[in-house]
Order: sequence, then C-alpha cells, then structure tokens
Amino acid sequence: MANESTSLDELTTSFAVTSITTLLIATFLFLLLFGSSKKAVPGAPVHGRHWSWEPTFWLQSRFAFGAHRPFVVKRYDIDITILPNKYLEELRLMSQAQLNASQAQIENLGHSWTSIDAINGSNLHIRALQNKLIPELPKYLDITQTELNYAWPIHITSSQEWQEVDIQQMIRMLVARMTAKVFIGYPTCREDEWLKLSIDYTTDIFTAAFTLHRFPPWTHPVVARLLPSRYRVKKHLQSAQRIFRPLMDKHVDAVMKRREGQHVDEEDTLLSWMMDHGTEDGNNVDKMATRQTILTFASIHTTSSAIINMVFDLCAYPEWLPDLREEIKNISAELGPIGSTPESGSKEWLARLEKLDSFFLESQRMNPPLLLQPLTLKDGTHIPRGSRICWAGYDRINDASVTPNPEVFDPMRSYRKRYASLEHRHKFLAGQTSPDNLAFGYGRFACPGRAFAVGEIKLILARLISQCDIRFPETIQSRPNNMYADENVFPDPNVKIMMRLREK
Repeated sequence: MANESTSLDELTTSFAVTSITTLLIATFLFLLLFGSSKKAVPGAPVHGRHWSWEPTFWLQSRFAFGAHRPFVVKRYDIDITILPNKYLEELRLMSQAQLNASQAQIENLGHSWTSIDAINGSNLHIRALQNKLIPELPKYLDITQTELNYAWPIHITSSQEWQEVDIQQMIRMLVARMTAKVFIGYPTCREDEWLKLSIDYTTDIFTAAFTLHRFPPWTHPVVARLLPSRYRVKKHLQSAQRIFRPLMDKHVDAVMKRREGQHVDEEDTLLSWMMDHGTEDGNNVDKMATRQTILTFASIHTTSSAIINMVFDLCAYPEWLPDLREEIKNISAELGPIGSTPESGSKEWLARLEKLDSFFLESQRMNPPLLLQPLTLKDGTHIPRGSRICWAGYDRINDASVTPNPEVFDPMRSYRKRYASLEHRHKFLAGQTSPDNLAFGYGRFACPGRAFAVGEIKLILARLISQCDIRFPETIQSRPNNMYADENVFPDPNVKIMMRLREK
C-alpha cells in the first residue's frame, strides 16, 4: 500500500510538472506573438525595452534601478510602475480607497489561489498590532524573552567544539516559538505541529505565488490547480483550523465565566484580543485560523531573514564582534542580565544596544527584505485605476547622496550619526521610517509590527553574540550572495555556518 501511494504521488508530481512545462511554452509563444496590455502610467518607458515585441524575460534580465522618472518593470502577471521618491510625501497619507497596499500584497501572494484573500474586508490583524501589541510592547517583549530562555538550549549548540549548524533553521524555530507565545500562547507555542506548520506555510505560499508570477493572470485558473505547493497551503490551513478550534472554544468559555463573576487565569494573547474585538463573521474558526496563520507568516519570515543576514554579516566582518560584545558586557554590568530585575526589563535593556541597532540598519541597507515597496492605486488622476506602483527603496538608500560610500559595509554608520549632534540622538534607529529608508515601508503603509520585530531581533542577536563564536566554514571565503525572487530578497537557504559555545 505504501509503495502504491508513493507511486501515485510521483505520477501526480510528474503530471503536474509536464503540464506546467507545456503551459509555459504555450504562454511564452502567445506573449511573443501577441504581447499583452497591462495598466501603467501613460508615457512611462518600459525599462530596457529594445523592440516592441521583446519577450518579458529578456527585459527582466536587464532590469536596473536608478531612474528619476516613472518607468515600468514588466512581469508576466502584471506591469509594475516604479515611481521616484519625490512622490512619497504626496501619496503616503492617501486613503485606502485611493491606495490599497493590502490588496496589492494579497494579489502578489496568489489571491484566492493561496487563500490569502481571506484577510480581505477586515483589518483586524492590523488593529491587533496597532492597538494591542505595540501599546503593550514592553510586556510582550518580556514574554518573548522568557520563551527564548526556554527555547535556547533546545536549538542552540552547547558544545565548545566547532560544529557545522543549520543556523537558518535554528533562527526560524526561535522566532516561531517567540512569536507563537505572544500570538496564541502556551502550550500551542511549544507544540511541534504548529511550529512546523508556521514555517512550512511560508515556504509553500511563496512557492505557489512565485510560480503564478511566471504566468499571465488568464492562465492562473489552470496553473494554480497544477501546483503541489498550493495544495500544501490548503492542507496547512486545514491543520491550522483544527488547532485553533479548541483554543477559540477555551477563550469563549473563559469570557462566559468572567461574566458570571468567576476568576479565570488566561494568557493575554493576540488571539484573545482579536476574538474580543472581531465581528461574528471574523470569529469564524476557519477565518480566524487563516488570519492568524497569515499574520504568523508575515512575522516569522521577515524577522528570521533579518537575523540570518546579520549573522552572515558578522561572519563576513568578524572584526565588529568585539565592539558588540563589549557593549553587551557593559549593559549587563550596569543593569544585570536581561530580565533579572525590574530595572533590567527588555525595554530598558534593548534601548541600550545602540551599536547593535546600528549594525542592524547597515545589514538591512545591504540586504533589504524587498527591492520594491508595492502599493496599488485604486483611484487617481495621473495613474490609471488599478495600476501597481512601487518605489525603488534599495536604490534610494544606496544612493551616494543619502549614504556616502554605499559600497562599504560600515555598521557604525548610524551610531555616528546619532552622536554627531544632540538633535540626532533619537534618530537613525532601527524601525524608524523615512523617505530614504523604506525597509519597513513609509507613512500609512509602514509595517505596524516593526517595533516588535526589532525587539525580537535584538534579543536573539545579543544572546548569540555574547554566548557563541560563529564563522563560515572553510569552504566559504566571502559572504554568500543573496537570492532573488521578483522584488523579494532572501539569504541563500543552503548556507550553513560553524558555531561553538564561548568559554565563560
């Protein structure tokens, strides 16, 4: 029976691959012969076009930043208009009826084909971050620190001998545990099924979305049904619904008991807050589980990638480790270990990590999470309704007028800026947004959970730097190049590092 099942899986996969390959060829020939009409700013040049019938992938191969006027970057599924930064201030406060960033991301990640459109019609997950997580950030960072203490010996080596480790999986598991503790609480935050699901879901939704990007929208009803990753996404969401049902029932029971005057000991999680502030339809188990899974995916992916990039940069530039360790040592001497006293809570401790903060900003500059910040214009005068517009954030922050000597990795760049004058002491900090730094978005479109992400990053990196030695294996002579999928940037998933516990 097992062999029959395996054969069936192999046959299904083979059929899917063959069908997609055939459809790719047919689609390419169709586009080559007939082209396509997509919405873009009138008169904006298509970047790098040599002939009117030139295939899209040749255009993509010559893609480059640096334009000072609107221009178009072609993708198989949509044309994206890149706007200069001078438009940021004009557009950053526009209403959602005019500029809808959420809808752009939903469409970018597969829309109904990956079920991510379930978050459409409600901003409950955004309100949970803005009205619950961020106002009570010190409390929740202390909670994540406690969970980090539990998770650290499970995932981080305790050997004082050099060992090759999968640092990327280690970091993902730490972030998944810390995030789950805040979002859904104990004991689910420590259950292997949820932890694995929250990580695998990210991989599969990206795989499905990026595959769909290779085809024009009119082919998606066929292509999506041939993607194994799409079916894995659906399976993840079904598992999430099964996991969340008893969690939601437990909170409903706790609410009823409190109304009757009974004392109930219940964790203060984002799930509970969302249930208390959601509509009856929003509290449907299927929708809530999907929304929580998507929220977890957004949190784990970006936070993990930022930490992994910092680890790679530390391995590539180990001369900065002594400075960072000295900073951590001095804070410990003054405040005590993090969380050891009321005066050494996460809020007080993390604010002192100024050099680590600066290192993060420089790493983020060199390894942005996105090359483009996408928005969708819903109603405007100079841009067609329904166009996809973006800003070239990487090009801007690496312009020599913004960042002198941008080719140089200088992790104390922001630290020096803050101490150059008193008025800059609280500027140039990780998580702050500006027209020159779009890593977390800008204006109304800035990431609402960025302060929490920065806190998690510092908690993990401070402990890793102070307790472990890290370096690349001898087979890696320089920092591995990042990988790219459309506008997304991520570390090479195959890279491992050497690690050992430092002598106390």
